[in-house]
Amino acid sequence: MSDRTDLNALLGSRICHDLISPIGAIGNGVELLIMDGATKGPEIALIAESVANASARIRFFRIGFGASSADQRIGRPEVQAILADLTRGGRLSVDWSGPTDLPRHEVKIAFLLFMCLETAMAYGGRISIERSETRCVLTGTAPRMKIDPDLWEVLSNPAARFEVSAAQVHFALLPEELSRLGRSLLVEIRDGEIRLSF
Repeated sequence: MSDRTDLNALLGSRICHDLISPIGAIGNGVELLIMDGATKGPEIALIAESVANASARIRFFRIGFGASSADQRIGRPEVQAILADLTRGGRLSVDWSGPTDLPRHEVKIAFLLFMCLETAMAYGGRISIERSETRCVLTGTAPRMKIDPDLWEVLSNPAARFEVSAAQVHFALLPEELSRLGRSLLVEIRDGEIRLSF
């Protein structure tokens, strides 16, 4: 693992750690206003929805972009709760199945792959994530997808060169994360379906 990778993950952890507390405090304040009943209207509902979405994103990013050690574990209920909060009210639905307890670094890769599917499924669809004893498989299905072949080649071809934007950074991070675990990624793209396994 390179020093740069360490710094990127530590930076991700630090940013998420520093943001989760104030966002949680805003959420608590909104709950108190709702319970008080003095303030009503669509404005409060919009703030509550936005805070919940921001909190879900930060919890997701903390795992996807944050640091993880070899012995850290994460439970399936926590992963399912994060994904449910992340996709609530959106165009994507997600199912996560598998063991009740997983190494955090595997969940990190799965979350980065989830983001890749999210990029291709901008119009919505369904993502299923299954973990067997040997492999983790993510399958995205949608009637309409937006796939840039050069961007997707970055995942399966280490020699591929593509200038990623900030919105595509997960594509650039994945090869390094997979290499750290000594894992390879199989990418299968068909009409209306993307299947990713590692």
